[in-house]
Amino acid sequence: MAKKEANRRSAHPPRAKAAIDWSDELARHGRWLRTVVAARLGEPQAIDDVMQEVSLAAVRQLSPLNNPEKVAPWLYRLAVRQTLLYRRKQGRRRKLIDRYAQRHRPGEADTGQADPLGWLLKEERHARVREALSRLAPRDAEILMLKYNEDWSYRALAEHLGVSLSAVEARLHRARQRLRAELTE
Repeated sequence: MAKKEANRRSAHPPRAKAAIDWSDELARHGRWLRTVVAARLGEPQAIDDVMQEVSLAAVRQLSPLNNPEKVAPWLYRLAVRQTLLYRRKQGRRRKLIDRYAQRHRPGEADTGQADPLGWLLKEERHARVREALSRLAPRDAEILMLKYNEDWSYRALAEHLGVSLSAVEARLHRARQRLRAELTE
């Protein structure tokens, strides 16, 4: 009996999964998937974002497709899921904006004009920082300016300056300390 089972298994080896060309499948099913997404979203400008997420999810295949003949239903479920995720994300973003607007609602005294005293203090602060930067060593002023004026990351600083990431961290730390010392004097 065990021999028969072994013979039967060797006679019918398990089918190998056929490789799926996702760019071809997405191109073939793209039009009707866009229609599904459009019907569920109602926002024409968001369709491309959701379809891009569908494409990425199809290529990543976090829940892989076992039967290549069922690409269309699998893509349909993927499109529906990505549409729901997009709508949730947009809902959270709207709630966040609403909460921010509620917290920072202009008061009765706020006429929408700039506060002259606030502007003057801000200008004075900027002048003091510029003056303190001019008293720093050029190397310290340079790294601070690149970090905060150009908004470069530590990695970008390291790549552009040709130093290691830890060297950038150390130089920025020392430069900040020296700037603080100059500002307190």
